[in-house]
Amino acid sequence: MPNVNIETVEESTMPKVNIETPDWLCQMQSILEELSEGVVIVDDELRVVFANEALIRMGQYERGEIQGRMLDAIFPREDLPYIKRLYESGQRYGQYRSDFYIPRKDGEKVPAIFNGRVIQGPDALQYRLLTVTDISAQKRVEEQLRESNSLLEKRQREIEDELALAARVQQSLEPKSLVWGRLRVEAYYHPVCTIGGDFGLVSPLDEQHLNLVVCDVSGHGIGSALVANRIYTETVAKLRSAAPLPDVLRQLNHFVMQNIDTSVFFFTVAAARIDSDARHLAFAGAGHPPAMIVKPGREPRLLESRSMVLGALPDAVGQETALEVSIEPEERIVLYTDGLTDVFNARREMLGVEGVREIVRESSLLPFSQMKQGILSRVAAWRRGPPADDVSLVIVEVR
Repeated sequence: MPNVNIETVEESTMPKVNIETPDWLCQMQSILEELSEGVVIVDDELRVVFANEALIRMGQYERGEIQGRMLDAIFPREDLPYIKRLYESGQRYGQYRSDFYIPRKDGEKVPAIFNGRVIQGPDALQYRLLTVTDISAQKRVEEQLRESNSLLEKRQREIEDELALAARVQQSLEPKSLVWGRLRVEAYYHPVCTIGGDFGLVSPLDEQHLNLVVCDVSGHGIGSALVANRIYTETVAKLRSAAPLPDVLRQLNHFVMQNIDTSVFFFTVAAARIDSDARHLAFAGAGHPPAMIVKPGREPRLLESRSMVLGALPDAVGQETALEVSIEPEERIVLYTDGLTDVFNARREMLGVEGVREIVRESSLLPFSQMKQGILSRVAAWRRGPPADDVSLVIVEVR
């Protein structure tokens, strides 16, 4: 076979070359014309000896315009080195496959897949049989997907920026640690997502009373966080009115049922109000895990919720809702959300209220400054895997 040297030849200066289709190829022509894929056969000098109708339509040529041309008169100069490498690959391996293009008569490039094979003709000459598959529709879809992905990535970045801002805003809902008279307060909040549906509140009502609230809105993420933010604002307003805690719960329940779609969200609350002399505590809970009062090393007392979850039923808060209890020096008051109780170990056993109660008893032996971390560490040791729910925790020490 001759050593073909591909040189750039301008179409306008290219001489007319008349090449007759070999007889053996004429016998196959009717079959090749029936194929939906483009077919082109070139001789050992890379001259086109046959192109079927599908390939001619693909390039928008007239019948006979391709016959006899060399590839360097069809493809632009800058692509000839690549074509030469394909040619050499065919020489070496006998066949090749390439994602390339077919140049149309008007200069537009039609994306295509070329499958090439060296064949031996009955005339003892070597030819290259190329099947050409138009993939322009596929390329358009790929481009549309790239554009869509780019838009999605941009929107994802915007959402992440918005969530980061929302997380910073929600940090204002975290219960704050403080010292208030004879009371010391330690608080903790951790959302399972970037933002969550829990919130805590540690707020002096006046010089005589300290309010403690822990709330848990159902669900996770943006919806729960928005509802929690709205309930937080309403809770602050109700507490400032100095209303009794059962009235605060009734008003919150009424507000949510009137203003928020209660078929989607409900919430639970534990609220406590401590006098400035730190000897008396009022408590009201709605569907919430029981608060606990513990003296170091002793079994914690439970303060059970006497109302149902809020946001679902208009009469969720009953008449006998409030608890009034005495507290003593060295006692510690623990309010928390079910992110502590509703955790499971490797045997799928739930920690539950009794499990948390035992952890509180054990952790009460620690110095008060270490008790919060003691509770969280023991719960994490029980739990299998990362947290699955938001966690809020407020601990108060009576001095």
